Amino acid sequence: MIAIIDYGMGNLRSIHKAFEHVGHPACVTRSPAVIADATHVVLPGVGAFPDCMRNLERFGLIDPIHRAVRSGKPFLGICLGLQLLFTEGEEFGPHPGLALLKGRVVRFPGGAGLKIPHMGWNRVKPIRPLTLFRGIAGEAYFYFVHSYYVMPEDASIVATTTRYGIDFVSSIQQENLFACQFHPEKSQAAGLALLRTFGGPP
Repeated sequence: MIAIIDYGMGNLRSIHKAFEHVGHPACVTRSPAVIADATHVVLPGVGAFPDCMRNLERFGLIDPIHRAVRSGKPFLGICLGLQLLFTEGEEFGPHPGLALLKGRVVRFPGGAGLKIPHMGWNRVKPIRPLTLFRGIAGEAYFYFVHSYYVMPEDASIVATTTRYGIDFVSSIQQENLFACQFHPEKSQAAGLALLRTFGGPP
């Protein structure tokens, strides 16, 4: 069973439906016991960085997230669920994150006629072989909605980059932990393929 963490913010229904569509049973939960028993864990997120961190603390979900990552089970962060994994975010900040990965979350620079937030389809470029991109052709397009991006201290965890005025990190991978700035649940065939691979054999 895939546990989708519910901390009161995020597009939980669309993620849940996407996993069901590709044949993987999933549940939306804020129960530490259910998260601990799950075979896979997903941390979604939509909203402001500090509000999400407050909700994670309020619902007692910070320790279960740390334990899930340390356990070695597949863990997927989506959009703000990627950003929260890092040391610090500057949105209304600075504010501490989960500190599972070292680095900062910063706002896109203005200028160059680019609209902020970065919203819509954009190309994702893998910079090393990725299991979750198996069956996804070349530099596929995925759907983004965000004003901030991650700056990892450790360049070796960078999995993909995307161009929007600058080349920013659009996903990371470290052992069992994969997290992406784009929304696979909104990215049609490529996104569903990624979720299908993440969940393993149904």
